[in-house]
Amino acid sequence: MMFSILSVFLFFGLLTPSRGLLETVGTVARIDKDELVSAIQNSLVGGPILQNVLGTVTSLNQGLLGSGGLLGGGGLLSYGGIVGVVEEVSGLKIEEIVLPKVSVKLLPGFGVQLSLLTKVGLHGSGPLGSLLQVAAEVNVSSRVALGVSPKGTPILIVKSCSTLLGHISLLSGLLPAPLFGVVEQTLFKVLPRLLCPIIESVLVVVNELLGAVLSLVPIGALGTVEFTLATLPIISNQYIQLDINPLVKSVGGDLIDLPEPPKPIKVPPKEDHTSQVTVPSYLFNTVFELLETNGALDIDITPELVPSNVPMTTTALAGLAPEALGTLPPDENLLIALRVKKAPTFLLTSGKASVTIPASMELFIYHPHGTTESLLSLSSVLTLNAQLATSATKLHISLSLERFSAVLESSFAAKFDVSHLEEWLSDVLRAVYVHKLNVVLEVGVPLPKILNVNFANAGLEIIENAVVLTVVSRG
Repeated sequence: MMFSILSVFLFFGLLTPSRGLLETVGTVARIDKDELVSAIQNSLVGGPILQNVLGTVTSLNQGLLGSGGLLGGGGLLSYGGIVGVVEEVSGLKIEEIVLPKVSVKLLPGFGVQLSLLTKVGLHGSGPLGSLLQVAAEVNVSSRVALGVSPKGTPILIVKSCSTLLGHISLLSGLLPAPLFGVVEQTLFKVLPRLLCPIIESVLVVVNELLGAVLSLVPIGALGTVEFTLATLPIISNQYIQLDINPLVKSVGGDLIDLPEPPKPIKVPPKEDHTSQVTVPSYLFNTVFELLETNGALDIDITPELVPSNVPMTTTALAGLAPEALGTLPPDENLLIALRVKKAPTFLLTSGKASVTIPASMELFIYHPHGTTESLLSLSSVLTLNAQLATSATKLHISLSLERFSAVLESSFAAKFDVSHLEEWLSDVLRAVYVHKLNVVLEVGVPLPKILNVNFANAGLEIIENAVVLTVVSRG
């Protein structure tokens, strides 16, 4: 068997999903059985799987009906049978095979009942040299177990396969009734060997798609996310559940610690004929941590970056707090150095996503080709609304400033109420910094690859500490 090189399989623990541990950690992927049908159907379209079935079924002196086959050595049609009649048929070959209709039944605790309903067309020569054309309806049925390979990937393994021969019809040519019976018996014996390999070939393709769930996905130039199975796959009547843990590494290969969710994540029920992926908030937080570690969230804001309607001069600054800053030299350009103090916090509450960024801000008199002069420094907090959207393979984040607050840490002048500066600074941040954040966030949050499911048109629901994506099945 083509799976014999896999020495270890795990078939136990394939239980019906419950509202327990599997729904409180990691990324939960629920693959609808319709997606499995679609993956199987697509593997049969345009590939070599069906073409490999075409070829000889009978031969007088060799092959299945030769001396070493069904006719010889006590075979089905050996001495004492109707050898003389069968010799009058030659070169019976499968010339056509209709694209099978696929049906799948999930078997909780085991795997899958997979059926392929197809029709084969056979051509050959009759007793009088006439061309024979025979059509046969066939149902190929297989029990397929779901397990985990030694590499830790979910895998489907053929445990049994059989064929049920339906209506057989002679489309052209002359075939005496006794010989027609022989052909029928031959097909009963031969077709399982010819058509059961279709199941095995299909599963090679499907297993590659299932294995792609556990892949190494880049986060731009920041690092990678490696998705790994946290538990054995689970089968219900309608879907296969994979509980996946993301391992995030920096570009240097260092493993990033993932914080535990503040509260257990309760995954909502899955609708029929949909697949569902739940992405925890800590995966978002890790992306922000990588950005902060790489300095991608820091910025120096100079007048050249700010629109003309937002003044970046000492005159404008002094006008906001004249008692404290009135002694500033007029009409000098300003520079604002913003540095993020620690990794931002990404929050998901029911129906809303937001980001909190703690940052220090220092204001300087700006001389492009000279030295800068520090005026004051602030400790600030930026709270931003997050809009989430999906593409084929990622979740994307777009930010807008909701509020800004600051506390004065030091100043060249006497201490003053910095609330007078907050509106002006908010305008500067909206014009420059929020745009920068949205540019660096184009890396997105990677999603696991699930049977080539396209998340571009997924329904998106924000729940407590997680985002739930729902995709209508293609099957």
